[in-house]
Amino acid sequence: MSELARCNAAVVGIGSTPFGVIPGFDSNALAVRALHEALADAGLKPSDVDGLVMHRVANYQKLCEMTGINPDFISVQPANGRMCGVSLQIAAQALMTGAAKTVAIVYGNDGRSAGARYGGSADRYDTAAEQMWFPFGMTSPGAVSALMFQRHAKRYGTTTRQLGAISVAVRKHASLNPAAVMRKPITLDDHEASRFICEPLRLLDYCLINDGGVAMILTTDERARDRPKPPVYIRGYAQASSIAEGLVSDDFNARPMRDVKARVHAMAGIAQDELDALMIYDNFTPTVLFALEGFGFCKVGEGGPFVENGRLELGGGLPINTSGGHLSESYMQGWNLNTEAVRQLRGECGERQVRDACNIQYIGAGPVSTSIIYSTEPNP
Repeated sequence: MSELARCNAAVVGIGSTPFGVIPGFDSNALAVRALHEALADAGLKPSDVDGLVMHRVANYQKLCEMTGINPDFISVQPANGRMCGVSLQIAAQALMTGAAKTVAIVYGNDGRSAGARYGGSADRYDTAAEQMWFPFGMTSPGAVSALMFQRHAKRYGTTTRQLGAISVAVRKHASLNPAAVMRKPITLDDHEASRFICEPLRLLDYCLINDGGVAMILTTDERARDRPKPPVYIRGYAQASSIAEGLVSDDFNARPMRDVKARVHAMAGIAQDELDALMIYDNFTPTVLFALEGFGFCKVGEGGPFVENGRLELGGGLPINTSGGHLSESYMQGWNLNTEAVRQLRGECGERQVRDACNIQYIGAGPVSTSIIYSTEPNP
């Protein structure tokens, strides 16, 4: 099937658990709790689901037994956050090819209660990084991001205070979101005063490790029309990678992002200047900077000045991560960003609502770069 074939997938249900510390719930239980919320939101029963895509859920058989789902199509993805965008594309393609009629995507993360740690000699993070990078102290994704930002700062004069503008923007949005874990507003000075984790990155440059579950229900656009909530259409998707080049990209992963940008907009038939908001994977603040440059919202090397003066805040011209994202709502490895896109396009976000939102883009930047363009209107 052509990459540019018309995408006929739509989101008809979303569900989330509370985020934070949820003792007594493993990833399966959190995923099931979110799935029940999403099914109720879509006005569907477990027996209506014939496709299942799972991300970071420990046991697919256990989840199916717990829910009574017998999928005709099933896909299980590894824990890496980059697999969020991949999972969404797998679900959309299952619908486009007729492999399934209604797909549930489920995610569960008990990292906070389980004591998850990203870094240190025992951390492997599922990348075989210990073979090439651990001897040099690169024992965590944060260390990789810190090294890449140092290169960006050296080349282009980017400052940590400019990173702070990203952190301040998403915290401002989190302050308007009752579901966010961190809601207290911060200032640029607060960012600069926070302790170093991996210099030059500070505490407020890092995402939040929490428990939580998220689920989404997708179906074809024809079937989406008689659901209780307005359907949100997936107009385009794309992915590309630079995995063979290693964890530390010389061009900040710009090459795969340029490829993804061209293909996702061509498939969606929506231009970049028609976007109303962005949901950018923000495991660390530099990732947002690299994504804005890689997807062409500003020139390479100009990301620092671009994010200043409230540009990324509501009312600032290019609002991002209006739920608070990974930095302030919770680290749900892309899923809370995608459900926020759906809520925005349904007009359900209250104080943080983007006025007249019609088109929103999800961006996952990195060695595997992905993007989804959501819209209130189906593909013509």
